Amino acid sequence: MTKTNRRTFLGTAAAGTVALTRSVYGAAAERTLKMGVIGVGWYGMVDAKAALKVGGVEVAAICDVDSEHLQANAEELEKLQGKRPKTFKHYAELLDEKGLDAVVIAAPPHWHALPFLAALQRGLDVYCEKPLAYDVREGRAMVDAAKKAGRIVQVGFQRRQSQALRDAAKYIAAGEAGRIVQVDAQIHYTAATKDPTPQDPPESLDWELWCGPGPKIPYSPQVGHHNWRLEQTSGHGHLVDWGIHLIDATRTMLGLGMPKRVIAAGGLYQYQGKITTPDTLTVHFEFDRCPVVWRHRLWGAREYTPEVNNGIFFYGEKATIFAGDSNWVVISKGNGGQRQSFEAKTDMGTQHMAEFLEAVRTRKPPSCAIEDAFRSTTTVQLGMIAYETASTVDWDASSEQITGNDAAAKLLKREYRPPYRHPYES
Repeated sequence: MTKTNRRTFLGTAAAGTVALTRSVYGAAAERTLKMGVIGVGWYGMVDAKAALKVGGVEVAAICDVDSEHLQANAEELEKLQGKRPKTFKHYAELLDEKGLDAVVIAAPPHWHALPFLAALQRGLDVYCEKPLAYDVREGRAMVDAAKKAGRIVQVGFQRRQSQALRDAAKYIAAGEAGRIVQVDAQIHYTAATKDPTPQDPPESLDWELWCGPGPKIPYSPQVGHHNWRLEQTSGHGHLVDWGIHLIDATRTMLGLGMPKRVIAAGGLYQYQGKITTPDTLTVHFEFDRCPVVWRHRLWGAREYTPEVNNGIFFYGEKATIFAGDSNWVVISKGNGGQRQSFEAKTDMGTQHMAEFLEAVRTRKPPSCAIEDAFRSTTTVQLGMIAYETASTVDWDASSEQITGNDAAAKLLKREYRPPYRHPYES
């Protein structure tokens, strides 16, 4: 991230919040924006409700490969907005609907790239949930297409709206903590696993379409709705699904670019046979400014220190800072380790959606530029590549290549399952 972007993030937060509140939250009197939502199993509905809370929006169409999701959520949206959205099974059918202004993509990550590119081709603005893409080459194709199309794109890094993280960033930028020597980011929680036994999918679910361009894997309740996050072929694990928020926040707060070297270690120790990504993982990201270390454990997770199970430690020469979604703490190196605690709660999801809708109306880009979202997404993907190859990954950001490691380099692009075609031509 450039210094200008970091200054914009830190210095105009208050003014931006006022402007968004004035122009978007009170936008109901302006022309109603018509929105489509692709993937309404869970977070697509969270995004849809955030848009309705902002105001001036009609969820005109929704899409899902599970007919039960479609029916239940169409009914809920009808109650919320007084009008039932049209329902579609395939994203292409939704995108062909006339009169749409924007679309939300909230399907699993292996279904981000193709709907994203199709939406741009139809001239729509796009709010895409994180991670931007399943693999690095998909992400590059999406960035290039967005630049060419000139549409508004917002990626779901909602923690960029956290006032607590912004306040902590200002404190660090002012030099109050001294030089930041190391960063530790972590989210520990107890995973709720389901039955991993292969079985027939529910009649309401088109499993063939759900798997889409990814490998055709057996259906089970564990890899179906919601828990796909810990499945390697779709969500790609806890670091990519949830840890990406804190890695993006760290990059944004410190103005970091891309890591030049990544080392990872971990494994399946508690949930072997239930999930296919590590339940314990440590990743060392070597950035130019300082190292950033990611840790997660999905068992024995938060009992001892629940107050820091989700957040970022910034170890500075003058002070240590812990920053979470709605609070941050400064621990002085002197004065006997005096602690100062601050709270700053933010409706991050609604504010992030408000920023997107403001951008749709004004045609001014939102703060989460797709190029920077690509950097955060690629960072965590490199972490998983290092883990999966049990090797050191050296990253050349200028050429976007892994150097001196053919096995790791092959994982930058996943082959699509026919008849789907990968959007990146190497």
